[in-house]
Amino acid sequence: MDVHLIDGTYELFRHFFAVPSTADSDGQEIGAVRGVLTSVFSMIEHGATHIGVATDHVVESFRNDLYPGYKTSEGVPAELLSQFPILEEALEAMGVVVWPMVDYEADDALASAADKAAKDDRVRQVVICTPDKDLGQCVVGTRVVQLDRRRDILRDEAGVVAKFGVRPKSIPDYLAVVGDAADGFPGLPGWGVKAAALTLSQYPHLEDVPKDWQQWHPSIRKARLLSESLFNSWSDALLFRNLATLRLDVPVFDTVEDLGWNGPRPNFEDYCRQMKSPDLHARVRRQHQSVALKSD
Repeated sequence: MDVHLIDGTYELFRHFFAVPSTADSDGQEIGAVRGVLTSVFSMIEHGATHIGVATDHVVESFRNDLYPGYKTSEGVPAELLSQFPILEEALEAMGVVVWPMVDYEADDALASAADKAAKDDRVRQVVICTPDKDLGQCVVGTRVVQLDRRRDILRDEAGVVAKFGVRPKSIPDYLAVVGDAADGFPGLPGWGVKAAALTLSQYPHLEDVPKDWQQWHPSIRKARLLSESLFNSWSDALLFRNLATLRLDVPVFDTVEDLGWNGPRPNFEDYCRQMKSPDLHARVRRQHQSVALKSD
């Protein structure tokens, strides 16, 4: 089997800014929810059998306690934030496993699920559906890959190296020095993507970088300035790497069989009626009947 792991937070943001505003029968904004449900179900129609969706039930996480500047929900439209619990409930009603994160982030759930699924010999490939560069650290050969569904770009380990210039295991170190504006930490002065790629392709982790800049590989330009920046800001570099390192111990599923799609719950029709989406309910019902016939 293949396992598809979906970044529900990214999908909800993407659809919120891409689809027209739509209210349900109670006047609640649900345009993005309908968009994500349709998008996820289209994957099932195209053959996805085992799916998990991770969401940021609240934007804040344990990382906000580590670094005050880490991303928060400030500035996120209320009409978007209000759709998170609706999406989570609607996906579950559609029969899809959902991990709503509170203490951790959606990325941590995706990383944990990918790590666990990849250890199961029954799994042919794990596909992490998100363009988020953080998840590049989870890619393993061609077994665990990253899919940007919007751009239709599938990235295996060679693809991560081609994009960032470093292997997946070095992505947290890479983000530590270049920073991650989306997550709210700045990186180190003087470090750009080229310098980070050149350095970390030679020295995979920060601890591997020689403290004497004269021992650095000759391909690395401005070694002295980069060295001074790194070692003068060493505690910041370690903090930023910690922020960028995804957790692998989030409780997600007991067995990959838990991720199998077995059709909607009885209350899914009520959700579709509330969202004025009778066509989606009909499609899901037809697909479930088709799957049931094949299994017979």
